[in-house]
Amino acid sequence: MNSVSPSAVQYVGGVMQDEQAENRRQQPLERQGSFGPRLPQIPDASSDAAGEPDEMDKLKAKLMSAWNNVKYGWTVKSKTSFNKTSPVTVLGHTYLLNSEDEVERFNLAFVSRIWLTYRKEFPQLEGSTWTTDCGWGCMLRSGQMLLAQGLVLHLMPRDWVWPDAQQLTDVDFEAFRPRSPVRAGGVPIPSFGSQRGTNTPEKSLSNNQAPKCSQRKKPESTRDRQAEPAHHKLVTWFGDQPPAPFGVHQLVEVGKGSGKKAGDWYGPSIVAHILRKAVAKTAVVQNLAVYVAQDCTVYKEDVAHLCNPSLSQSPPDPSSQAWKSVIILVPVRLGGEALNPSYIECVKNILNLDCCIGIIGGKPKHSLYFIGYQDEQLLYLDPHYCQPVVDVTETNFSLESFHCSSPKKMPFSRMDPSCTIGFYAKNKKDFESLCSAVGTALSSSKEKYPIFTFVNGQGQDYGLEGHSSNHSGPAAHILPPGKLSRSNNRRSSDDFVFL
Repeated sequence: MNSVSPSAVQYVGGVMQDEQAENRRQQPLERQGSFGPRLPQIPDASSDAAGEPDEMDKLKAKLMSAWNNVKYGWTVKSKTSFNKTSPVTVLGHTYLLNSEDEVERFNLAFVSRIWLTYRKEFPQLEGSTWTTDCGWGCMLRSGQMLLAQGLVLHLMPRDWVWPDAQQLTDVDFEAFRPRSPVRAGGVPIPSFGSQRGTNTPEKSLSNNQAPKCSQRKKPESTRDRQAEPAHHKLVTWFGDQPPAPFGVHQLVEVGKGSGKKAGDWYGPSIVAHILRKAVAKTAVVQNLAVYVAQDCTVYKEDVAHLCNPSLSQSPPDPSSQAWKSVIILVPVRLGGEALNPSYIECVKNILNLDCCIGIIGGKPKHSLYFIGYQDEQLLYLDPHYCQPVVDVTETNFSLESFHCSSPKKMPFSRMDPSCTIGFYAKNKKDFESLCSAVGTALSSSKEKYPIFTFVNGQGQDYGLEGHSSNHSGPAAHILPPGKLSRSNNRRSSDDFVFL
């Protein structure tokens, strides 16, 4: 997958090389497949008279699925190094890995996140021959993880951790102190006073040489243990069976409203609208709405009407105290061909907030779910690992494959500028606090214009249907926040305001 640039790259210093490049850049970003190369249109390229894929399509699909299962079905484990002297932030919580207790807290916080990856051998997706999402469903999986974190905040006890997280004892990361001038050779200082030879590389937090705190069982929270049935139920909603409300089958079905189909690439903006519609159409989650920002703007009145439908009545009922919880998704683009470094501090400020549920975006060739950072590197969960399907209809099915024990980091500089940021507010008071906290986080950036803004009033609702991959809207452009066009002209899904 190659990183691509938007049609408005001319405003940020891009130079067109040839007519083919010019034509390519005039397409909406998600049509270009910003998170991977276009897969051949194998499963749905042609159909017989009955509308079913022909035999050649079925054979090609099987070959492609087999290749992707091999490509994504194994991984080389490598440890990620963490600085012991710099804080690590995970969705608004901070950990300093200079003590055993802090390391344990970080382990539990990371492993407790819901991890959703490629799966194989699930029931065939309707209208196609796909029985796996390997090679094309990474952004859908990242979106699932973003929604899952919102549901954890919505349904689980505050600061919930998975009681069985410690069964994944092989947590793959190392905590190092930074190099000092005295140790010019760059040899890490031993962690936690571990004894080793001077020529032996440190393996501070692996399963083989774990500190004592990782070997003793942390006192189990009765509250967290009692929440396990809800944990299981939440995971079933993301199962890879057609009835699961947030499984790949349902998300692909919802995505048809934007002209997408199984095997297509999905961008972070399209996925935001798919999640919104998937939550709206299901009855399994009570008292929750999803709002997707327009043109990098959150319209407070629109959120209020979504959370309190009585305000939309004529006349409105101002006395109504009903207020749904809300997940707010904000599609943005933070630069042209690459992330604008001016916004790194702002992204950090957002991930520092406990109302933030993460960011879906990626790096070249990968969609990722970002949940935190340390220094100049992002912390993420990676969906690019193919696992066998789990039958979530079974009683007490194993949760192990839905939790990851390998923290991974990447430099901010590799972050694709196209992404969607997520927030959660439990009630009206939380929403007001969210507006204030996010506003402060955005304004604290040195950059002149914030990456998005909150305004009073209502905006034009484009909806999922206005984000068709077949729609080629006007070029993206630069506008100051608060003065964004509210024209009735529809814009394509990735015609973001450039900052």
